[in-house]
Amino acid sequence: MNVQLENSSKRDAILNSTLELVKSHGFHGAPMSQIAKNANVAAGTIYHYFDSKETLIIELYIRTKERLSDAMLKGDDETQSYKDRFFRFMRNNYNFYVENESSMLFLEQYINSPFAKNYPEKDSDLFTNKIIPFFELGIQSNYFKDIDPRLLGPTIRGTLVAAASFRLSEHMVYSEEDINTVIQIIWDGIKRQ
Repeated sequence: MNVQLENSSKRDAILNSTLELVKSHGFHGAPMSQIAKNANVAAGTIYHYFDSKETLIIELYIRTKERLSDAMLKGDDETQSYKDRFFRFMRNNYNFYVENESSMLFLEQYINSPFAKNYPEKDSDLFTNKIIPFFELGIQSNYFKDIDPRLLGPTIRGTLVAAASFRLSEHMVYSEEDINTVIQIIWDGIKRQ
């Protein structure tokens, strides 16, 4: 077996194990020994890839945000109207949450933990270089109200996370038309009148 491929596979197994354990038990309920066991690696192997649990959690956050960003950008076409692109980003974001419940729950735990406060500079390059500028363009180009960009994140994320959570818990089953309505409500709330 290719050593680089094997190393990548072990690293991914550790990250995936952490994601699932954090979903089920939270950060503190996911000890390194259990992460190693679930990843089918020796406990010491984790420290070959991550010098601490803190580093592991931060790396998982960056990887998860990178995957979210990839999903949001899927099918993006810069020749489309800004509104059409916004709707695609939001649908893709919602679909990512529904298809990746562990990732959604992990991101919510991370954002509401000391990690987000202590390491604000740690983020996905793709998110920082593509997603944030897209929303800044919306403000600069007068598609959105003249609003502090930091307020857009909680407004949009909260709505999409709530909709995905209802869907995943089977409290609500949303059609594509329903999700478009939710996105329209978001758009109407932030668009310039």
